[in-house]
Amino acid sequence: MPEIANFEDVQSKLIEIRGQKVIMDSDVAALYGVATRDINKSVKNNPYKFPEGYVFELSIAEKNELVENFHQFNLLKHSTPNPKAFTEKGLYMLATILKSPKATQTTLAIIETFARVKHLSRNIRQLSAPPDEQQKQKLMRKSGEIIAEIMEDDLSFSESETTIELNFAVLKFQHTIKKKKEEE
Repeated sequence: MPEIANFEDVQSKLIEIRGQKVIMDSDVAALYGVATRDINKSVKNNPYKFPEGYVFELSIAEKNELVENFHQFNLLKHSTPNPKAFTEKGLYMLATILKSPKATQTTLAIIETFARVKHLSRNIRQLSAPPDEQQKQKLMRKSGEIIAEIMEDDLSFSESETTIELNFAVLKFQHTIKKKKEEE
């Protein structure tokens, strides 16, 4: 059985296009262990499940920018069809079509990834507002935990350190997480 995607696999495929976090069709296919054409065929065969905002085709300029900025998309340079980008909603809808056990596990990894990224973004936004010192510490600690979850799962905390620096109304923070391999 092919390897099931984990959080790190999904997180590494997230990119931002048109102000949205998306995963490209070729990366979605890689996560699910199928061919890109199969993913795109699923979308084509179920257009009512993918309204505007769920999946979009990149323009030629966007495709060229993608190839220029991300080496893993070099194969698209000479590709005739423009790639498709799946938004979070599109990925959830795709999960209703793909029914294998691997598809279910991959979908769970995708859902976890988007949830953690949203939670971290929310914490960082809250840190820019002037909460009290105790709330700031709590937010930084939680943000550090989320970041730690993004890292390898087989590592455990050995210590955590937070530094706050205020500089002319600009908040800067640094959160260092020291991890070590768990003893088996």
